[in-house]
Amino acid sequence: MNRNMLIAGGGIAGMAAGFSVARAGWQTTVFEQAAEFSEVGAGVQLGPNVTRILQAWGLGDALKQVAAFPAGLHARSLATGEVLATLPLTDAVANYGAPYVTLHRADLHGLLLQAAAGEGVQVHSDAVVHRVFQTSDTVTFDVMQHDQLRQHTAPASLAADGVWSRLRQQLLGDGLPAFTGHIAYRALVAQADLPMHLRSQDVSVWMGSKAHVVSYPVRGGEYLNVVCLAEGRLLDDDANNLLALQTWNAKKSETQTLAELHHALRGACAPLTDLMSACSDWRLWPLCGRPAMQGAHEHVQDRLALVGDVAHPMLPYLAQGAGMAIEDASELALQLRDATAEDVPQRLQQFAQARWSRNARVQARAVRNGQIFHATGPMRMGRDMGLRLMGARLMDVPWLYRYCSA
Repeated sequence: MNRNMLIAGGGIAGMAAGFSVARAGWQTTVFEQAAEFSEVGAGVQLGPNVTRILQAWGLGDALKQVAAFPAGLHARSLATGEVLATLPLTDAVANYGAPYVTLHRADLHGLLLQAAAGEGVQVHSDAVVHRVFQTSDTVTFDVMQHDQLRQHTAPASLAADGVWSRLRQQLLGDGLPAFTGHIAYRALVAQADLPMHLRSQDVSVWMGSKAHVVSYPVRGGEYLNVVCLAEGRLLDDDANNLLALQTWNAKKSETQTLAELHHALRGACAPLTDLMSACSDWRLWPLCGRPAMQGAHEHVQDRLALVGDVAHPMLPYLAQGAGMAIEDASELALQLRDATAEDVPQRLQQFAQARWSRNARVQARAVRNGQIFHATGPMRMGRDMGLRLMGARLMDVPWLYRYCSA
């Protein structure tokens, strides 16, 4: 029985899917356009809905080796530094059966890559999937690898090649992602290099006017990930250059970056400005995306499924971008576990029906969170009052964290 799957994209979505589908008995081959994997990006937060899956996959111990386990999530005023409310993250295991963790994105990717290799997943780097062709029985990828064009055929395939996916454009033809008007400035700093009053093993969200800062520990707590997310515009030269939007690891001059940060965080309290001043090597990430998913067709086209950012790019205001990709992978394996090659179209449709509305809900909630984090005027006053009065009840997200694909 031919149970082979082709995957375009070797990021978190592609590696999670490759690993989970391999565990379900499929021979999976991943094509990654980068010549080599590198430590792109910075931190990522994983809620109990995601760590529960990683534990079920047998990766709980490996996660403990690289993750930090913050005790609390603090909502703060950017202007005064006041802690408006705290969500105790140590309660996640008791409430949801799995921990809330923070870690470096490269550590999560490395964990998945190693696990996938252990399941026999074949990974080809410097391999770009240019086109896909489908018949009633098969999917064929045109792959450019080492300057040679090769064709690979299988009964099932995945597009996991990110928000700028070539395959999505071919399959859905719904245009390129749009700049959201939000820009992230990211930095990573060793905790040992910070003065004691700036070190932290918790998650903090400092909320201001049209901007906020989030910080949390990574690399087992040895580093602090710091991100400023601000509403703004790209310079005309950047906006006209598509490549400027397609990278999330861009770098400007230090002078220009610091000027933009100072403008975004004008009026910030001293502890926050001290933290931002202690960081260096800032990286720029223009946030590009799409409207929330409208239906199952955005997840599956015949024998090809779209997963992760290809299907549902997320604003980072709910910290669930990587999480939804891992949930996709879990559901995909569940649907394909006992499937034959002939079953693939039906099973992928079942996957799409199980996932699209949840992904759409998370996308919409992330947008709403951004509006709350960046609120001004009466809305800001109402937000702060609500957090002071209701605290953790406003910050907890039971419908999100209780998810189970099985």
